[in-house]
Amino acid sequence: MADPAASVVVVTYDAMPWIEQCLESVRDVETVVVDNGSTDGTVAFVREGFPAVRLIEQENRGLAAGWNVGIAATRGRWVLILNADAWLVGDALERLVAVGDAHADVAVVGPRLHNPDGTLQRSVRGFPTRWRLATEYLYLRKLAPGTELLNGFYAAGFDHASEREVEVVMGACMLVRRAAIDEVGLLDEGFFLFSEETDWCYRFAQAGWKTLFTPEAECVHVGGASHGGRLFRENVRGHLRFFWKHHGPDEAERVRRLLRFSLVLRGRLYRGERASVYRETADWLASGDVPALIAR
Repeated sequence: MADPAASVVVVTYDAMPWIEQCLESVRDVETVVVDNGSTDGTVAFVREGFPAVRLIEQENRGLAAGWNVGIAATRGRWVLILNADAWLVGDALERLVAVGDAHADVAVVGPRLHNPDGTLQRSVRGFPTRWRLATEYLYLRKLAPGTELLNGFYAAGFDHASEREVEVVMGACMLVRRAAIDEVGLLDEGFFLFSEETDWCYRFAQAGWKTLFTPEAECVHVGGASHGGRLFRENVRGHLRFFWKHHGPDEAERVRRLLRFSLVLRGRLYRGERASVYRETADWLASGDVPALIAR
């Protein structure tokens, strides 16, 4: 049997109620669901409602680890990474594959994302730099949100209306060339939930591959449904790991100090639970050096 043009990998963790729409959107495509220990009935629902889907159950070792298991279990020339709280619109997969096949140097293709209410979800990012993190965590971007100087982290000025090369696309939905994966390697499982796609796109770029955004394919993404914003510290940890890995210990330490300073300020600026999250994360950043923090 010939390998399919594309396969789909979905990682689940208490994925109700979105998993049905997700899997319906790729029903006729080779699909692997990797469940990271759901307790809400996701596993039984997938097994009963989508018998053609290959279901792999494992302990929760993070999103990157789940993606890796799924990728290894698929055969397609392309692998669609699709969040459990996201679903394709129409023939989006065929469109993504066509765009990718038209560009031999492209490793990753990202579609235009929409929120469930139909509004645009900005899905293009810039590679993290210390300045870009400062513009985000110190709210400098609010001074001039449309400028590259003060909002490069969120790719300011990108209209999401034209096809072009970008640095990073959100991992909620991205098509990845298997030949590029074979060359660069799978995802870094040291990233538990955040920054894994940033690291992957960065590694692809370092190897000479490109990441492409196209508005020709569309996907709906709920956003935050799987973690409800409860893992802010893990997001910060992802930043630290990225800088330690790609820019060395000295720059990672500068980033740790920057993030701690910014979160101390945020803890004073806000009230209630939000302030508590910022203060607790600032305290965590003060509790050890970067190697200790990214190892936890």
